[in-house]
Amino acid sequence: MNRLLSTLFVFAFAAAMSMTSAVAQQDKDPNGTPMSAKRSAGHASTDAAFVKRAARGGLAEVELGQLATQKASSEEVKKFGQRMVDDHGKANDQLKQVAQQEHIDVPTELDAKDKATKARLEKLSGEKFDRAYMSAMVQDHKSDVAEFTRESKISKNPAVKSFAEQTLPTLREHLKEAEKIAPTQKSTKTSAKAERPSGQ
Repeated sequence: MNRLLSTLFVFAFAAAMSMTSAVAQQDKDPNGTPMSAKRSAGHASTDAAFVKRAARGGLAEVELGQLATQKASSEEVKKFGQRMVDDHGKANDQLKQVAQQEHIDVPTELDAKDKATKARLEKLSGEKFDRAYMSAMVQDHKSDVAEFTRESKISKNPAVKSFAEQTLPTLREHLKEAEKIAPTQKSTKTSAKAERPSGQ
């Protein structure tokens, strides 16, 4: 009886060991790299991509904001442009510190899309510039708020997560302000037409 129990114990132990080995193997890719390490690398890659996008977007907000302070006809749009220069300039400096700390190379100039937007705005003036600039700001900040909200929830990097969380309230304020200003720029011509006497 004792011999039978000993034999069963040996079989049970061997089975448990083989299962443990199988589970360990399953947690590795075909090259033998632990999957947990791959998941960690994936999160790091996602965080790095976010930092680069945020840096590129921040540069665009500053340069377009500078353009608005020079070309806008509306004092409200000029003030908004200056706020973009101030707020995003400050955020860019904070992001540079995070990038340096995490050894992430960030862009130092606008990408093709933002260069095209800047070139288009440079050709406009007066009310046309104001409307086009504010429309771009609404779209940009909708995208920014969505992206920073997502990063603040999924980031595994404490420094990147903290930057996203701290910057998000300011971006929400920017979006709210841009959405408030944009309709007033769109309605300027409409109001002028409505006030014009008939027959003219």
